Amino acid sequence: MNDHRAPFVATRRPMSRRRFLQGTGIALALPLLDSMLPSFVRGATASSPLAPDAQPRRMFAVCNNLGLLARDFFPEGSGRDYKASNYLQLLQAHRNDFTVFSGVSHPSVDSGHPADVCFLTAAPHPGSGSFHNTISLDQQIAEHLGTLTRFPSLTLSVNTRSRSLSCTGTGVAIPPEDKASEVFKQLFLQGTQAEVDAQVEKLDTGRSILDAVAQQAKNLQRDVGANDRERLDQYFTSVRDLEHRLQVSQGWETKPKPVVHVPVPVDPASPAAYMAKVKLMYDLAQLAFQTDSTRAITLMLDSASTPAVEGITEIGITESYHNLSHHGKSPEKLAQLKALDLAHMKLLAGLYAELKGVNESGATLLDRTMVLYGSNLGDANAHVCTNMPVIFAGGGFRHGQHLGFDRERNYPLPNLFVSMLQRMGIEQDKFASSSGTMRGLEMA
Repeated sequence: MNDHRAPFVATRRPMSRRRFLQGTGIALALPLLDSMLPSFVRGATASSPLAPDAQPRRMFAVCNNLGLLARDFFPEGSGRDYKASNYLQLLQAHRNDFTVFSGVSHPSVDSGHPADVCFLTAAPHPGSGSFHNTISLDQQIAEHLGTLTRFPSLTLSVNTRSRSLSCTGTGVAIPPEDKASEVFKQLFLQGTQAEVDAQVEKLDTGRSILDAVAQQAKNLQRDVGANDRERLDQYFTSVRDLEHRLQVSQGWETKPKPVVHVPVPVDPASPAAYMAKVKLMYDLAQLAFQTDSTRAITLMLDSASTPAVEGITEIGITESYHNLSHHGKSPEKLAQLKALDLAHMKLLAGLYAELKGVNESGATLLDRTMVLYGSNLGDANAHVCTNMPVIFAGGGFRHGQHLGFDRERNYPLPNLFVSMLQRMGIEQDKFASSSGTMRGLEMA
């Protein structure tokens, strides 16, 4: 359902959305109808899902919301003969498995720190008072492919339980899971029979609620105009789709969870154990993909809420991550920030290696998984959201190159999202502010 927020002058008393639900005891609203709004307010139609590839494809998106030092991240030259930067040298064992981008950003996404929640949505002007987010890339994938796995998507985080990369179709943030142990239990630990039965009963109740609301909506059709009947038809379709997802979910509840021969992870107690938390989430993502428990995972690395990081052996970290990002060109702060960035690159290299080490139907797990790593900030010191640092690995593309675009007049990063959707088998030629697919990036 779309929200209609344009101001208007009402000339008649609108029908209440809750009036329709009287007597049901159910807090499920109808779509906005002409009967409820003035006639000049129009709704948009929903897209229809398509079938996925025969072999599963997956997406893992990671955002470090304080970015990376541009001088040490971006390479020299472009194409396949680029000279690796200090940071990219740590990834050289996987050079042919990733593409690095420069000169890309989200058009009209500004405002510095608030832009992290737009990393996968590209919704404009996140710092404005009227900002309303839009659907995120992972949820676009989940809408099409989510019924194929036990979990339509996973929304993860480090050092935050409020900032999320994932948004529903109506732009509502999905709260992230920040404890790897809890996600592990959901993925792999089977509940008792009583717990399974209770969950199935909840799903049955959900379907009965939808049945009751849909029946009242059908009765309402006699009293509305043609446009409202069309919207109600769309509403019925959405209800039937939700009923189908509930039915599929019930099927997953009765199937045994996959068995993995690894212990339940132990969550570090301190937010200062930041890199250890990141490593746990990377390991968890690999297990989730390896067992085909989901096809879409997001991970928000909330560096802005991270204190002085522990465990960096090359240099002592004496200030919070956020304070270091506002380095003011201080050599001491820059040295510490570089050490943190290098730790990130080492973890990313480890993730690539682990995914490449898993075979799946004659391909590696990295071949089947698109790994997007980047930041909403091109320069955290100046709160600049242009020239975003982005590395894109795996997923069956021809990599081993630097795609360099104009660093002043940036190329739209949402074009990459369109390419990713199409690689997932979703026939979609537009996402957010995209102008097409990613130029220079070809499928293998």
